[in-house]
Amino acid sequence: MATNRRKFLKTTAAAGSAFVLSPFDSFAKPIQPTYMSAGFSLKIMATNWGFDGSADDFCKKVREAGYDGIEVWMADDEKGRHEIANAANKNNLLVGILYGGGDKDFQKHLNQFKTGINAAVTLKPIYINCHSGRDFFSYDQNKTFIDFTTQLNKKTGIPIYHETHRGRSQFAAPITRQFIDGIPELRLTFDVSHWCNVHESLLGDQEENISLALDRTDHIHARIGHAEGPQVSDPRAPEWEHAMKAHFAWWDKVVERKKKEGKTLTILTEFGPPDYLPTLPYTRQPVANQWDINVYMLNVLKKRYA
Repeated sequence: MATNRRKFLKTTAAAGSAFVLSPFDSFAKPIQPTYMSAGFSLKIMATNWGFDGSADDFCKKVREAGYDGIEVWMADDEKGRHEIANAANKNNLLVGILYGGGDKDFQKHLNQFKTGINAAVTLKPIYINCHSGRDFFSYDQNKTFIDFTTQLNKKTGIPIYHETHRGRSQFAAPITRQFIDGIPELRLTFDVSHWCNVHESLLGDQEENISLALDRTDHIHARIGHAEGPQVSDPRAPEWEHAMKAHFAWWDKVVERKKKEGKTLTILTEFGPPDYLPTLPYTRQPVANQWDINVYMLNVLKKRYA
């Protein structure tokens, strides 16, 4: 009986993954800005989140897929940092670094953060994306992380962004509004999928907060969230069209601004592995292929924005 059930689930999952899902052609159509200055460029990055192979294998696969670079969580050891840097260099890929502390104690967390971000600077990435602070730290405590990176940015010239991420300082739209109002230097990584989950909506009642956040955005995490979670099962499936439209409408505004300013915009395709990616009960088999989804997003973003 158990064997038959596993066989049924495996066959059903295989049939679903083999089904050819039609992309929404409208999302892949180029959009024309009202005005574009010289100097705009779009750099699309790949995540190694969920990738099981070596740094060399990852970077080779990323290059072959057509990405411009990678965004990776900074390795704790120097050997790991050099491995990913060398693999990226060998494959002519740009490097963005992601980092954040983990301790529940504020001072220990801050020390972790400073040590890690200072180490990230030595890799000379094109940007550093921060998982800053914790949602239960006070405003003043979380502001300390941003103040530190502001000074480091001025010293090094490396862009440093703070991600709108659950569990971190910028975990909700009205909370981020407080930081935007109080810190003119704050620059964001806009991962709005987290806010969709936190506010249990597609943020139709947060228009002003969203608009202010978009004005501070220099980097995007292109994952599609929805009212009940930070990641839809498969963005190519027709039931998620409304969520796709909402996210692209937000991203369009950032692209429009960057094109007017003639500046570079980086975007990470960040659909994650299980348990971000839903799985079938009992077998935990993913309902879709993470790599294929991210490459789908890569190609849509290229066609729409480049």
